[in-house]
Amino acid sequence: MLYLRGKVSKVFAEEGKVMVWGVDTLSEQAIEIAADLVVLATPMSPSQGSVNLGQRLRISTDEHGFYNEAHIKLRPVETLTAGIFLAGAGQGPKDIPETVAQASGAAAKVLQLFSNEEMTQSPLVATVVPELCAACGACVESCPYDARQIHPVLNIATVNASLCQSCGACVVACPNKACQVHNWRPEQILAMLDEVL
Repeated sequence: MLYLRGKVSKVFAEEGKVMVWGVDTLSEQAIEIAADLVVLATPMSPSQGSVNLGQRLRISTDEHGFYNEAHIKLRPVETLTAGIFLAGAGQGPKDIPETVAQASGAAAKVLQLFSNEEMTQSPLVATVVPELCAACGACVESCPYDARQIHPVLNIATVNASLCQSCGACVVACPNKACQVHNWRPEQILAMLDEVL
C-alpha cells in the first residue's frame, strides 16, 4: 500500500475505473491514479437554523455555527445553560465512535439529573435589594437568560431563581447596585480576603 500526501484536482470515471488527478505535495509532482474505490471526505457545515436555535436555547455558537461546550476538558457535553447537553455533529464534525461516546456522556448527565428525588440549584443566584431598586429595567435588558422582570405591583426588579445562571450581567448593569449575587456580595468577598491575608 502506498500513501501519498497530496491535493486532488479532479475525480472522474474512465473505462470502469475511477481516475484521480492531483499533485503530491511533498515532491510537487503531478499524479494520476486509476483507483477501484475513492472515498471522499467532504466538509461539514451546520444547519442554517443552528444559530437561531442556539439563541433561543441560550447556548453559544462558534464562528462556523456549531454549538460550544461549557469547558472542553471539564464539561465537554454540557453547555453554559443548565440542563442542555450536546452530543454529535451539533458540536462539530465527528465520526461515529466519537458521537456514540459523546451521546453516552450526555445521557449519563441526564440520568444524573433525574436520579435525585428533588432538583437542586446553585445557591449563587441573583437577588435584588428592594430599597435600592428604581425599576429602571437595566437588569432585565442585560439578563441573557430572561430571569429578570419588573414586578407590576411592587415596581421593583424580580428574579426567577430557576432561570438564573449566576452570570452576574445584572449586577454590572444595575446603576444603583440593587442587584447582587446571593452568597457573593462584595462584603463577603472582602471578608474572605481578610481571612486569607
